[in-house]
Amino acid sequence: MQKQYAMFADYNRWANELVYAAASELTDAEYRENRGAFFGSLNATLNHILSADRIWMKRFTGSGDAPTTLDSILYDDLAGLRAAREREDKRIADWVDTLDAEALAGTFTYTPVTRPGAITQPLWPALSHLFNHQTHHRGQCHMTLTSLGKPSLSLDLSYFLHSDGKRWLSA
Repeated sequence: MQKQYAMFADYNRWANELVYAAASELTDAEYRENRGAFFGSLNATLNHILSADRIWMKRFTGSGDAPTTLDSILYDDLAGLRAAREREDKRIADWVDTLDAEALAGTFTYTPVTRPGAITQPLWPALSHLFNHQTHHRGQCHMTLTSLGKPSLSLDLSYFLHSDGKRWLSA
């Protein structure tokens, strides 16, 4: 499982780079325009992904800054957000590299930001959620970009594995 999570961390870094590169081609008005995604604009959606990642990473590691709401605007400018995204992607990958089977099978306890009450659960499904959550909201970013008339992005995991992620195909 550790190898799979390391691949997912690498895939997320790669997919995030593609989304941010596409976002950098937008005007500021397009970047902030509400296009019907759950968080509205590309700005808000990208901030949400980073916010959620920081929340989960603080839960997992016990360290780092984490917002207290899921709709926090951590960075109002794309350049600052992109730099923070790159740092967070490295943080996630570095942490995943420290995990072993015992850690993945272990449990952790956290309190959701959406409701009171502690939850204890195994680490591995929560880590799966972290990566799936990014993929889900990157899909909304893709929808936002295409609704603005921008080219469709190839964000499939299989595309990654046959391009930048070829190293994951060896046994």
